[in-house]
Amino acid sequence: MAENLHDLGNQVAEALKATPDYQALQKAFATMKADAETYKLFQEFQQLQGTLQQKQMAGQKLTEDELKHAHDLAEKVSKIESIKDLMETERGVNQILSDLNQTITQPIQDLYQG
Repeated sequence: MAENLHDLGNQVAEALKATPDYQALQKAFATMKADAETYKLFQEFQQLQGTLQQKQMAGQKLTEDELKHAHDLAEKVSKIESIKDLMETERGVNQILSDLNQTITQPIQDLYQG
């Protein structure tokens, strides 16, 4: 049964790749990545976000310096058009994933509410 679910998951992944939202995300990412300086800044931003999330999940407090660096980097990133476009198109894909998650977890919600 689990293999069947994994097969279905792979089918959903392929279907996601065929959506206009995903294709727009792919194009926006390629556009952003084409500028080496912008891509480097984007990678730095992603790495910083991941590091800060890990610290928070581990129950560690973020320092003022970390918060300021995160704020400054986010502000810098938010001014770059190709990154703004990427983040906007990412919202469309995230909405699809959110809808799928809602559909997949509906039986569990029904179970607990029934």
